Amino acid sequence: MRYPRVAGQFYPADTDELRGQIENSFLHPIGPGEIPETIAGGNLLAVMAPHAGYVFSGPVAAHSYKAVAESFPEGGTFVIIGPNHTGYGAPLALTTHNWKMPFGDVRIDRTLAEMLLSGGIEDDISAHRYEHSIEVQIPFIQYFSDNFRFVPIVMMDQSMRTAIRLGKLLRKAIREHERRTVIVASTDFSHYVPKDWAYSYDALALDRIGDMDIEGLYKILKKYGISMCGYGPVAATIEAIRDRVAASKILKYATSGDVMPMADVVGYGSAAWWE
Repeated sequence: MRYPRVAGQFYPADTDELRGQIENSFLHPIGPGEIPETIAGGNLLAVMAPHAGYVFSGPVAAHSYKAVAESFPEGGTFVIIGPNHTGYGAPLALTTHNWKMPFGDVRIDRTLAEMLLSGGIEDDISAHRYEHSIEVQIPFIQYFSDNFRFVPIVMMDQSMRTAIRLGKLLRKAIREHERRTVIVASTDFSHYVPKDWAYSYDALALDRIGDMDIEGLYKILKKYGISMCGYGPVAATIEAIRDRVAASKILKYATSGDVMPMADVVGYGSAAWWE
């Protein structure tokens, strides 16, 4: 079992407080302004969501999870891909451990996990024990339903080559899998820069993401030194779904400085792709 690492820090550990924090994220002025109803089915392929503390990034994440709620893969699977902030574990790692969370245990989709392991991803719990980028996504999903399984993937190697390789592997495995699967790409954008800077330069990265331009995203990040931490998960997601996308949308962008005054901010973006 993988146990919570940032419950009580990035989000409340108490279930009532956690439920209230998630609802506040939806109703926050930066959020979508409503708590969506869960609608099973639909044609959502993937979302991009931030992974900071809910106080700061929750309202932006709520835009992504509104899209999830309105096209929920009931009985299906979420693949959640996040960057490795800790430096522990394999360059590309999933885990077959089930996860204990405040809202209840979450089970691994072992069938899909085995497909990915056979394609070269390593089974390495050490990459996941202390990593928050995947953990913070789970309560938003559980708020709407507990009828799902998931596969967590942490990327320490976020090179374009590895991201494309992962994306192609996911595309093949999801195509062959019996369960409907939705991907969550976990990322924040610019870290600890002036607010105007974040808005200006993160917009360049968001333009490339909206165009599903993986090479362009990597070039923009390098050219302007944009400290987006989950570019690999986003690129892998784009590669995994590019042959099925009929519509995509950048749903929201805001910074920690939009939540409370601060000199240097972190940027947060949400996006969704549909079949």
